[in-house]
Amino acid sequence: MISFELGVEDLAHTRFAVSPLGETVLSLRVLRDPGISALHLPWLRSVRPGLAGLDTGLLMALVTDLLTLPDFLTPRPAAFEPAFEDELAVVRATPPHVVRRDLLAAYDGEPLPAPLHAATEAGDGPVSALRDTVCTLLQRYWESAVRPFWPQIRLVAEADMTYRARQLARGGARLLFADMHPQLRWEDEGGRGVLRIHRTIGGYHARACGRGLLLVPSVFAHKCAPPVGPQEPPGLLYPCRGVATLWAPVPEDGPGAGPAGGGPALVQLLGAPRARLLSMLAEPLATVELARRLRVTPSAVSQHLRVLYAAGLVTRARHGRQVLYRRTPLGDGLTAGRGGGGTRGAGGAGLVNGVPGSAGG
Repeated sequence: MISFELGVEDLAHTRFAVSPLGETVLSLRVLRDPGISALHLPWLRSVRPGLAGLDTGLLMALVTDLLTLPDFLTPRPAAFEPAFEDELAVVRATPPHVVRRDLLAAYDGEPLPAPLHAATEAGDGPVSALRDTVCTLLQRYWESAVRPFWPQIRLVAEADMTYRARQLARGGARLLFADMHPQLRWEDEGGRGVLRIHRTIGGYHARACGRGLLLVPSVFAHKCAPPVGPQEPPGLLYPCRGVATLWAPVPEDGPGAGPAGGGPALVQLLGAPRARLLSMLAEPLATVELARRLRVTPSAVSQHLRVLYAAGLVTRARHGRQVLYRRTPLGDGLTAGRGGGGTRGAGGAGLVNGVPGSAGG
């Protein structure tokens, strides 16, 4: 078990981040053992043909039989969303002795596979060459297997962060971690908050001592991953919500197609994209969550929401750093097919002319 002791100052400095490199490295687990997550099989089937020219033997050697990974491949994100190339530059600058240490630690006494034998040779040269080769391979693998899907991966992660921020605002740290993962337990001990991560390989107890806590949601993670040792600042990579929707097929006619609340008349009045948005807003939702569900950009959703808000069909309220939208009673009436003629005449022109009619516009 690994545990973090967090004070008031640490909770005040708790932050979220997303990691393109982290997702790329973690996806290697699915490539090596598809059975760990059937949810990602559509992704796996789509990317495998493009990996024919890569040295997948070396990439697979980075994942052990226990699905552990060398720690140097997943550096702590320095920004909210660092560029993949910036994170890879950190890996490329890893000292050779750290590369060797982390590879040996990942295999925990077992012999390294043939593609990694350079890590056992004397001197820094072979290890540095191995590290650089791995970085070159990861760059090519990112471009082929992860980068094309990064926009939707990012939207799922951002939707999870929106949910977590709301949990923190509603019930503090206890509610924030309550449904994050079965491995996690938040406990109050004599005025101190302790986050316990159960069923880990190895264990330690670390005091955050004002360093805060970094939370990194991941679509490819299947369990929580804290730092390997207590010398690292407290952080936690965890499986995020909504992964089941990530690879769901988009309707052939686009995100605005299909039935919307209120029926054909509402579609004729508002257009299919706005009618669908209005039908989804029976509960408060943030722009990024709506964009994730519709498979469009947040900016496209924002354009339609501005029109619905101006027409009095939705209300909005700030919740932390997010703005949540919900239907007004007038919007409820329209989706139930009870909209009056006055609304139809007053709002119709604005809804038709306010923004482009396509959900992607």
